[in-house]
Amino acid sequence: MSVEIRLEAARVRYGPLEALHGIDLAVAGNRLTVLLGRNGSGRTTALRALAGTVPLSAGRVVWQGADVTRLPAYARARRGMCLIPDVRAVFTSLTVAENLELAAPDGDPAPALDAYPALRALLGRRAGTLSGGEQRMVAVSRALLAPARLLLLDEPGQGMSADVEARTHALLGELARSGRTVVVAEQSLAPGLAAAAQVVYELRRGAVAFGGEPAEWERTARP
Repeated sequence: MSVEIRLEAARVRYGPLEALHGIDLAVAGNRLTVLLGRNGSGRTTALRALAGTVPLSAGRVVWQGADVTRLPAYARARRGMCLIPDVRAVFTSLTVAENLELAAPDGDPAPALDAYPALRALLGRRAGTLSGGEQRMVAVSRALLAPARLLLLDEPGQGMSADVEARTHALLGELARSGRTVVVAEQSLAPGLAAAAQVVYELRRGAVAFGGEPAEWERTARP
């Protein structure tokens, strides 16, 4: 199993506070990896460190064998990385149709509309007027439409109904099986996400507390 991207002894500071305490984290290629943790655990920071939207204070980011620690986020995006953050993930002043057209290399939003049929009735609406769950569908559609090989998603199911969230996790699993590398940061391991994932990391207070298969994590997490 080849490694697509990894953090090596990665440290991140926000002013006087250290959010990641020298963690090592390897993401396997063509797999779905989940970063679990409560708020403040460091899972979102780890995802942003991979994407380059927060700088490391120490350590390295290695992507496909190359040190990209100093490579800015826009350059990583050009090389085939797509980040879907947990906030400000859509262009609120643009319509849903315009958001989808920007994400699709050929301007065809059909794969997103097939995945989320509810978006068809919202194509003319400005994204900023949508509910939280509807905005997340538009945001996740970027991952479905983008040609990127490495997809990083922070809480993709946030605000979605249980059925739509399960469908989203299944879609992300399909992307991984089709040859793309998917990393999802979530607070908890929903059943659909557990079924789609191959690897789970749990972060606690800026350190990796667990790394292994979902079934193993579920056994160790039981009281």
